[in-house]
Amino acid sequence: MKEGLSHTSHLRIAPGDSALSQGSGDMEVLATPRLIALMENAAMLAVAPTLEPGETTVGGQISVAHLKPSPIGADVSATAVLTHIDGRKLSFSLTASEGDKLIGEGTHVRFIVKREKFLGALHSSCQS
Repeated sequence: MKEGLSHTSHLRIAPGDSALSQGSGDMEVLATPRLIALMENAAMLAVAPTLEPGETTVGGQISVAHLKPSPIGADVSATAVLTHIDGRKLSFSLTASEGDKLIGEGTHVRFIVKREKFLGALHSSCQS
């Protein structure tokens, strides 16, 4: 794994992606939580091919500015670039756009985890 890895995820905004549908607002525009999910997806996929078998990444922190609205039917994309590696902690720069229009930007931190160990800890905490 190396800094500079990137991925772009795409979305054609459907009614279910709207702020009204997601419960984060009352208008038929791209919901901020849906934009954030698209950005996280891009970060996850940027590094996925470089992980060891049994590893995955989980989100730990995200800071996003949703700059402009996008209507139902619009095509949007989110790009994540790996900017820093600190052991299992991965930092990303995020941008989102609708065509040439910047609609969001931010930063994101993900952590590399062993899938079974992570899920095992979840199950043991649920049994307490």
